[in-house]
Amino acid sequence: MDILWIPILFLAGSLPFSVWLGRWALRTDIRQYGDGNPGGTNVLRAGGWKLGLAAMLLDGFKAAIPLWLGIYGFGLSGWTLAAAAVAAPLGHAFSPFLKGKGGKAVAAVFGAWGGLTIGEVPIMLGLFLALAYWLVDVDGWAVLLAMLGVLAHLLLREASPLFTAVWLGHVLLLAYTHRQDLRRRPRLKARLWR
Repeated sequence: MDILWIPILFLAGSLPFSVWLGRWALRTDIRQYGDGNPGGTNVLRAGGWKLGLAAMLLDGFKAAIPLWLGIYGFGLSGWTLAAAAVAAPLGHAFSPFLKGKGGKAVAAVFGAWGGLTIGEVPIMLGLFLALAYWLVDVDGWAVLLAMLGVLAHLLLREASPLFTAVWLGHVLLLAYTHRQDLRRRPRLKARLWR
């Protein structure tokens, strides 16, 4: 019953660890900080780097661990695997625990790729994301540029069409969750002009 992994991954992805961590450790709703997003970045803003890192790791592992378990423990494969890999970030973005209002799903996308490729794609995504944040002044555009880097990596290593489908699902979701940012024209950061 591989198809059961799709709702399992959606439910795992929907667990709002950042919100819960903010309530437990900071006694506050982290959605009152920054952009109002219920994700690790606002835990970072509200509680510092240690708590922010913990929140981001939890948001990544909630996708990575069940996906890894499905693949290596239960033989999850094929297009059901691709759907499950997209389901976890979808759960984060549309969490039923938060009445359908979730985060931007960047950490959950990292986690899904961690479940699929262990460290390979998350490392590449992290490197591309760091470079894109350094170059571009709009976060949403930086995320999409980083994902283009991931696509280039997948194509160079001749990854399966299944991985390309997962990539496409993640890009569409990230474009939706960053839609406000994407309305702004991206520019190179000012320090690059000096």
